[in-house]
Amino acid sequence: MIIDFHTHTYNSYDSMMKPEKIIAIARARGLTGIVINDHGTIKGGLECESANKDKNFKIIVGAEIATDVGDITGIFLKEEIRSRKFSEVIEEIKRQGGYTIINHPYVKHKLDEINFDGIDMVEGFNSRVDWEKNILAIELAIKYNKPVIAGSDAHLYSEIANCKTLYDQDSDILNPSGLEYTRNNFTANIFSQFIKSYKRKDLDLGFRTALGTPRKIIRRMNEDKKKFIGKVDDLKNKH
Repeated sequence: MIIDFHTHTYNSYDSMMKPEKIIAIARARGLTGIVINDHGTIKGGLECESANKDKNFKIIVGAEIATDVGDITGIFLKEEIRSRKFSEVIEEIKRQGGYTIINHPYVKHKLDEINFDGIDMVEGFNSRVDWEKNILAIELAIKYNKPVIAGSDAHLYSEIANCKTLYDQDSDILNPSGLEYTRNNFTANIFSQFIKSYKRKDLDLGFRTALGTPRKIIRRMNEDKKKFIGKVDDLKNKH
């Protein structure tokens, strides 16, 4: 089983991707399953589940929730998550029989306020996050003895399957056998901000994104182009 653990649809405020095309691209790029975790809703996951005609391709319904301590994804959800308080979000996910993932831990999280007893998996690789922050996330997972998964955080079709989580046993979601990471194209984050500006009719956001684009391009041009294929243990001698 090969899963991308982090994908958005047009149901997110910063994506325009449609279920049928997501599934087609995911399959073409070698995935056998995908987590659909739109911002604050399971609608995209349910739509992808309905659109999926391949019994050998797995849609995992999730939602990325902006809690008071940072983004947390619940997977295998059947109902919307209503709370935005971390402890209550964890309870709602667990009550549905779901699993919890802390997304991009070193991007806008209050890590000292998080009870990791409620976290099932750590997103160690995120294609929108630089190598250094991803390594910190993996070290965090090791510290708390949590499984490490990888998610592309795809908002655009070009990003789908930039991250892959590999399994030897299809039934054991908490025991990945390998990870793959490719840094996304620097334009992806910029485009998704323009989409957000358009969908929210926020001209100020669009203006600020345009002003900040040259700086972001320069920063990304100076960034090391990192890729990784292997196991978490392999990283101990790579950073």
